[in-house]
Amino acid sequence: MDHQPDDGRPGSSGPAVGAHAALSRLVGDVDDFAASTWARGPLLRPSADPGGFDDLLTAGAVDELLSERGLRTPFLRVAKAGSTHPTNAFTSPGGVGAGIADQVSDDKLTALFAGGSTIVLQALHRVWPPIIEFCQQLAADLGHPVQANAYVTPPQNQGFDDHYDVHDVFVLQIAGRKRWSIHAPVLPSPLRDQPWTDHRDDVRRAAEAEPVIDAVLEPGDTLYLPRGYLHSATALGGVTIHLTLGVHSWTRYAVAEELAALALRRLADREEARASLPLGTGLAPDDIDADLVAKLLRDALDSLDPGEVAGSLRARRRGTQRAAPIGPLAQHDFAASLSDETVVRLREHVDATLVDATITSRVASIAVEHAPADAVRRLLAGEPVVVADLGQDVARRMIEAGLVVRG
Repeated sequence: MDHQPDDGRPGSSGPAVGAHAALSRLVGDVDDFAASTWARGPLLRPSADPGGFDDLLTAGAVDELLSERGLRTPFLRVAKAGSTHPTNAFTSPGGVGAGIADQVSDDKLTALFAGGSTIVLQALHRVWPPIIEFCQQLAADLGHPVQANAYVTPPQNQGFDDHYDVHDVFVLQIAGRKRWSIHAPVLPSPLRDQPWTDHRDDVRRAAEAEPVIDAVLEPGDTLYLPRGYLHSATALGGVTIHLTLGVHSWTRYAVAEELAALALRRLADREEARASLPLGTGLAPDDIDADLVAKLLRDALDSLDPGEVAGSLRARRRGTQRAAPIGPLAQHDFAASLSDETVVRLREHVDATLVDATITSRVASIAVEHAPADAVRRLLAGEPVVVADLGQDVARRMIEAGLVVRG
């Protein structure tokens, strides 16, 4: 079979490309958001439906997570007046047969919450099925990794002082009312190693200025903030819950990092670059051959193919998200019951590509040189495929690796 390298685009992993179901739910007109708002400025989108996000999270769901799901750190943190409580303030062993000491204690949480502490449920994109599915689709719509935290704040309390995040955020108001104060950045588009704590004085002064947005979010409302925008929120009247979707944007700096890493790998093959500096060097300007090394580095950068850089970044991307959940036992039974008439489909959000007769994805790399090219291409396009078209051996390997699921 003659498999030609594809153009690097992932196979289908959800609704049709361009549907943007998750993103349009948050921002409305996706094209307008992309052209005028994304990474440029905040967006407040009120809703007429106070139960608009009940399918993602409710107060009852929060109680279930805290009291019945056996959560452990770091899936929870608790804060008051801008300071985070130590882990042992809200955890305890789980009793006979579950003596792990860092399990969330609903008793301790009840007391802390009554005393004015904010509860932060972290990484809900890993533990709560509706949010897992939504975040995976949102990440596919955006092209950038997404995480989810929920903030549960007691009446008339402010969980955290004015600060900025090093990722974009979508704030989804779930319950209660919360006043948000948004100020312009002191450091626009900060990188992940440029936290607000490095600019405390600037943040404090900027927070005293006129806000860009000063508004009360009601249940169902959405707020988008690019990274760097200062914000603080205060609960009004009763308990409030909001869901924060953090978007960890790919940046030009990330491209520069990849260019530098690939160029350095090229330099390792050049004897001139590997050469030792002079004996007894004091690392003075005349000793380090900076001009020569810079030229070698520029030559290495100039020799890089943009396709190679993009491919390397895509390989990094695969590690930033997870594929759609599957049941190991169900997959085992599926593989055991396979027949030529069985229908399979690509598992959602595996980020699969075909290069040189090998499917590479988040979950596995599968050689498909003996499978018909048309069947492989249809599978990667998101179409259901019968096992007879792929061959039972290839299909079984795909199932056992978690690459495909029942169609």
